[in-house]
This record gives sequence, C-alpha cells and structure tokens, in this order.
Amino acid sequence: MAPTPPTDAELDILIRARLAALGIDLDQLPPGTTPDPETGSPGQDSVLASLRSFVRSTVTTLAAYQLPAPAGTDPAVATALSQQPAPLLYPSISTEWRK
Repeated sequence: MAPTPPTDAELDILIRARLAALGIDLDQLPPGTTPDPETGSPGQDSVLASLRSFVRSTVTTLAAYQLPAPAGTDPAVATALSQQPAPLLYPSISTEWRK
C-alpha cells in the first residue's frame, strides 16, 4: 500500500521549518498572494504554493533514487545500504556540514 501524500498544511510546516533552519523567514513577505507594490516581493501564499509544487514534484524522484548494492548482498541489507551517504573525495569538508 502506498503512503498517503502529505497535505498542504503538512508541507507548509515542512517548508517553513527547512527555510527557518537556513535563516529564511517567510513572515517577512507580504501576506496573501498579491506581491508588494513597492518591492515586488511575492506574497507568502504564492511562495508556499510554488514551494509545495516543487517539493511534490521532486521528492518522489529523489526518494526513488538508490545506490546499487554490491552483488550478492542480502536484499534486506541492500535497502539499508542504499540510504547511506555517497562517498566524498574530501570527507573532512563534510564534517563541518553535519555540525
């Protein structure tokens, strides 16, 4: 059975949380769908609608991506292996990203 897709409200929470982690506050944009006449900034609802569409169109593609498991690997183990991060040329750089 396929998982239930997230609702708009659930996606809004996810999007706001991810943006907040990056230091972006959507509450600074004008409310509603109309852009600010002075700055041209899009409205909060327009931005959220665009980001919801982006998330819905890319998450299924990204979730389907899996690294191939070595030949002869047990299928139960192969799923866990496919979720491991890809090896990096300079792994010391990525340690800063994970802090």
